[in-house]
Amino acid sequence: MYQFSYADVQEDGVAEAREREREAINHSISLLQAAKTKGLESREAVEAVYFCSRLWVRFVEDLASPDNQLAEELRANLISIGIWIIKESESIRKRQSDNFQGIIDISVIIRDGLK
Repeated sequence: MYQFSYADVQEDGVAEAREREREAINHSISLLQAAKTKGLESREAVEAVYFCSRLWVRFVEDLASPDNQLAEELRANLISIGIWIIKESESIRKRQSDNFQGIIDISVIIRDGLK
């Protein structure tokens, strides 16, 4: 029979959560890359903007939660980035921007920081 300390179990939970976040951001990046190739009027653009917006709304909600254990300054910075991504996604949705690459670049940086 295995015996795990609470710290081991908690660390595993954090690692699994980070991996899920990385996978979600990877999926978002893939959708955004396809949308960039296909253009603003494509179904890929609609799917990418919808997924990206929902993902970052969820991240911002989690970061704003008092239960979030990240450092306050890091949380504030990530919330600011999330708000920018949500606004940029909305601009793309309204066809006021085609800055898929900007969102991709920021998403790659965030994803790589989750290692």
